Amino acid sequence: MTALQNPFALLARLLMALLFLPAGISKIGGFAGTAGYIGSVGLPMPEVGAALAILVEVGASILLIIGLFTRPAALVLAVFTLVASFFFHAYWSMPAEAQMMQSLMFFKNVAVVGGLLAIAAFGAGAFSLDAKRGG
Repeated sequence: MTALQNPFALLARLLMALLFLPAGISKIGGFAGTAGYIGSVGLPMPEVGAALAILVEVGASILLIIGLFTRPAALVLAVFTLVASFFFHAYWSMPAEAQMMQSLMFFKNVAVVGGLLAIAAFGAGAFSLDAKRGG
């Protein structure tokens, strides 16, 4: 399995980016809708929140793809995902008919946080700009 560590590290980074990059890009085109959704859960300054979400999702995804500042990028995405889960998938405060789907989404996000923490812990691997810079 040691021979697969670097290919798996690259694949993990790319798969995580596949989750966040399209979501961030779609928020750019649907900025007003994103801000409206953020506001609908009672968060303040929804336009700032939408801009921050775009910056985190797009920026950190690009860093994961190229493997630059991978550990901090993974940590930022992990915190972002965990915090967002509590606001947007708060299944415990929803009607019974919505709880199942939202609990699945919440715990899927918790698992994504776990994957991001593994990337943060073990780094980008040899197929990365971090490795080329000696970091």
